Amino acid sequence: MLSPKVLRAIRAPTDGGFKLGDYDPAWRDTPDMRALTGKELKNRAKGYLEKGRELLSDAQERLYADNRSALLIIFQAMDAAGKDTTIKHVMSGINPQGCQVFSFKRPSAQELDHTFMWRYVQGLPERGRIGIFNRSYYEEVLVVRVHPELVKNQRLPGKTGGRAFWRARFQDINAFERHLARNGTVILKFFLHLSKEEQRRRFIERLTNKDKLWKYEPSDLRDRSHWDAYQNAYDEMIAHTSTKWAPWYVIPADNKWVMRALVSGIITDTIGKLDIDFPKVSKDRMFEIKDALKTLENE
Repeated sequence: MLSPKVLRAIRAPTDGGFKLGDYDPAWRDTPDMRALTGKELKNRAKGYLEKGRELLSDAQERLYADNRSALLIIFQAMDAAGKDTTIKHVMSGINPQGCQVFSFKRPSAQELDHTFMWRYVQGLPERGRIGIFNRSYYEEVLVVRVHPELVKNQRLPGKTGGRAFWRARFQDINAFERHLARNGTVILKFFLHLSKEEQRRRFIERLTNKDKLWKYEPSDLRDRSHWDAYQNAYDEMIAHTSTKWAPWYVIPADNKWVMRALVSGIITDTIGKLDIDFPKVSKDRMFEIKDALKTLENE
């Protein structure tokens, strides 16, 4: 269980009073964390993550058996923040039958012929399952905002790109998520908050490690050149879309193991607070089960 103090430190407010500059990408703001060396902090976080995998496996099994709720987990971040590895480490202990992951790339011609939410609706998790969006419809108020030429590809009526246009998109997203929440989908949104210097270090590591060269895309450095614009877009996005029914968590991403442990703890705590359990077996069903057991034992 994460302490209330830790949750308060990383959960974005829901009153619009959010400023990304108030959150430290290298955060370790508890006395215990500050007293640890880098290696000790990593080992502590790895142990917490390992325990979290066990708890998450049990929680997912109950979610699947109960079959009334779904969990949608959204990851947004700058490149090299660790979305892929966080999903891998946090979710590695669960049953793949109850989990699905979608990574959204550039929209196709067919997807551009629909509203901006259409392709994401196709990937929503069924009841009893966990759905993970590695990037999401929030790209529509991030990359599309930083690169306004992409809005033109959507062939929308009326004026686009002004403040009223983006406010309307925030309103659409909030209404969509409220609809999901009212119908049993629990939504967790993680912004993996990476510093510019740490991103530079990871890019250099990626470009000097032959086993990681395949990860490099020319767009990585192009987007880095728009760093300030992206930070402003994230600032406004979180301020306008962190709600009581779908909160944002700003996860410090400069330390990968702390990041993974925090994400694991929030997911596990969230499922644990749901009113879910294994279905109760009726009396009539119990008689059938006893008869079946007796038949098998007497063979």
